Amino acid sequence: MKYSFFLPLSALIALCLLSVLVTYQVIPSGLDLLKSLQSSFNDYFYLLILFIILLESIVYVGFYFPGQFFAVVLVVLSKPQPQDILFLTLAMVVAATLGSCINYLLGRNFGDANKHQPQVSVKSLLVAMIHINSLAFYMFSQGTNHKSPKVVLWAGLLNLPYYLFLIWGTSVLSEQVMQMAENTWFLVIAVSIWLGIALFVDYKKFRATH
Repeated sequence: MKYSFFLPLSALIALCLLSVLVTYQVIPSGLDLLKSLQSSFNDYFYLLILFIILLESIVYVGFYFPGQFFAVVLVVLSKPQPQDILFLTLAMVVAATLGSCINYLLGRNFGDANKHQPQVSVKSLLVAMIHINSLAFYMFSQGTNHKSPKVVLWAGLLNLPYYLFLIWGTSVLSEQVMQMAENTWFLVIAVSIWLGIALFVDYKKFRATH
């Protein structure tokens, strides 16, 4: 993409639009849909967790589904044994990695085929992993810039300790921490900051070339 601000701007528009549609009950909330899914997948708990995380890990779609919070709370409430936590974490990692693959491939379809930047910045990947939605847009951006697909592998490896910590943190601390991370206003503020930074970067590039 020529300008960095296009992606965060589209994310902010999508987030605000979904919020308005849910607020005015044009569409049901993502949480309500996930709760209905829970009753359908009662006998397939691991599959349910995988599906929930996959939904939230896809670019734009993730704004609608608070999947990460819902999945972690489900795991904690199920009072899992240590081996269950491992299997549930693996299910989450597989789902998040599949989401990263989808986002990366979507990005490549929208990117410039002549633009090829093979380097992968682990530091920027770690920053993007603060939230599953930020990781989704990061992967999309990596695809548009034709970065190395190794970034998806790196994300998958880093997701293993990430989700283990997430489950532990939610069980030891409180649900309120996760709820804050899934709060619409929190996401709006985060995306707005991203947009502001992108506009600043684009402005600097513009000044440097004119």
